[in-house]
Amino acid sequence: QVQLVESGGGLVQAGGSLRLSCAASGGTFSRHNMAWFRQVPGKEREFVALITWSGGAMYYSDSVKGRFTISRDNAKNMEYLQMNSLKPEDTAVYYCAAAASPDSYTANRRTNVYVYDYWGQGTQVTVSS
Repeated sequence: QVQLVESGGGLVQAGGSLRLSCAASGGTFSRHNMAWFRQVPGKEREFVALITWSGGAMYYSDSVKGRFTISRDNAKNMEYLQMNSLKPEDTAVYYCAAAASPDSYTANRRTNVYVYDYWGQGTQVTVSS
């Protein structure tokens, strides 16, 4: 059982930056592919980025590619999302998620919320215009 706790959300002006963190405990963090999703009220949870268990590959949604960077530190059981050039449309609750399935990184699986075994409680990011 893996517990995930996000932090680092807040209010920022458009064009600014935030760094989200996700602390994992209670399981084998290094054996999970890790991802970030986001959700706004009334909409489905949306895939943002995924990093494989080794940190060897990263994948991004088209809407954040070039602006966001996902990373992890397996020695510290931590996952991060560096968000630059933030836009008002990035406003959402951001969730970290862990997937035990080795093939969860594939294109047709990584965006599917049901692929992920564990979720954090979310952290609010608000970008003002």
